[in-house]
Amino acid sequence: MELQKLSNGNHHHDAAVPVEGGMAPEEEKFLQQSDGSKRPQFTDFEGKTSFGISVFNLSNAIMGSGILGLSYAMSNTGIILFLILLTCIACLSCYSVHLLLRSAGVVGIRAYEQLGLRAFGHPGKIIAAVIITLHNIGAMSSYLFIVKSELPLVIQAFLGQTSSTGDWFMNGNYLIIIVTICIILPLALMKHLGYLGYTSGFSLSCMVFFLSAVIYKKFNIACPLEVFGNYSVNTAVSEDTCATKFFTINQETAYTIPILAFAFVCHPEVLPIYTELSNPTKRRMQNIGNVSILGMFIMYFFTATFGYLTFYENTEAELLHTYSKVDPLDTLILCVRLAVLVAVTLTVPVVMFPIRRALLQLLFPGKPFYWLRHIAIAMCLLFVVNLLVILVPNIRDIFGITGATTAPSLIFILPGLFYIRIIPTDQEPLNSRPKIQAACFTALGFIFMTMSMTFIGLDWMSGEKRNLGGH
Repeated sequence: MELQKLSNGNHHHDAAVPVEGGMAPEEEKFLQQSDGSKRPQFTDFEGKTSFGISVFNLSNAIMGSGILGLSYAMSNTGIILFLILLTCIACLSCYSVHLLLRSAGVVGIRAYEQLGLRAFGHPGKIIAAVIITLHNIGAMSSYLFIVKSELPLVIQAFLGQTSSTGDWFMNGNYLIIIVTICIILPLALMKHLGYLGYTSGFSLSCMVFFLSAVIYKKFNIACPLEVFGNYSVNTAVSEDTCATKFFTINQETAYTIPILAFAFVCHPEVLPIYTELSNPTKRRMQNIGNVSILGMFIMYFFTATFGYLTFYENTEAELLHTYSKVDPLDTLILCVRLAVLVAVTLTVPVVMFPIRRALLQLLFPGKPFYWLRHIAIAMCLLFVVNLLVILVPNIRDIFGITGATTAPSLIFILPGLFYIRIIPTDQEPLNSRPKIQAACFTALGFIFMTMSMTFIGLDWMSGEKRNLGGH
């Protein structure tokens, strides 16, 4: 991310912290605290972002399109099992943030990929940058897929039509290009992430409205559903159609953990947000992480619960599509669609910052900020993501692979390995409890990745299509 004023030419600070392998520190260091103070002082940027704006930014990084698939996930686990899994993932995410901040505080490094450089040399930096890039490209693609699928329905509802026409303004491919050029690109060209705090706050407000509508609709839609128009229904209604499940396991249950893990990934944004924080301390940033994750935990659980209790076993992978079956011209749902579209559109620039930062670390290490390079990378990234969304008709299998590989890598594996490698052994020996916990945390990530990939592979071999949620 371009979160520091690299153009000020403060290269003489590079000697503040040596880096393994003789690599240039690339201005990623805090001033070292020889007096034992825990407050990091940045060498080239004075953080000015408030606690509240930082919470908005991190919450916006956590929240994504996965919120639309949580009700479907609950329908395949039951309320109790879903709550247990959601709680575990949220707590593990908080612990992962602690590991990152602890590692960054010891060596004074404030970028995810730079921690990889310090822990494992240049290969570690490359691996971290590649994982961040792949994960966030998948997230950006999921957001634009929502724009591609939902915006035509919004226009259709505004025109009072119940079926799509062949007009160009009903074509999702044209619409995502227009949205990208007119809204996303100008926001993506901002130099500092802190400036996006206000759009992040508005984005979160839109998702709160979405949650409010889901709760309201729970008490206005009867079960079994009375579907609208041409939607085919099974006239035979089973006894379980409107029965609440508290604990259930089926073939789709295996996908719940990858969906939830993908929905809580915010770790590439933690250190850059820490960079721009006013009065930056580890405790203050940890509190920001805890508040953000708790807020998203509450929003996720209530959205999943009320969405599930509205449609029960009829819940689809994309919740808004289920509402369309009841009434495609519903005014409230139309407003909700608009709110979700605004939320995901404003989230794309926030997600792009870590990708651009990772590319700068790989391709232009140690270079000062340069506007032309800044703009060119943003335009190239948006071009690639738009091309991906337009050309690939179904990217859900790609999301499945991404959620099963990059999500556990960013939440579990890399933070644990960084902590083990970076924290000096004279402070914490390898057999100390914190490092044993970090090792177990890393092992959990490998187990999670292996299981998820196994289930996905079995599904592919069986030829069955699963509905996977995005971030």
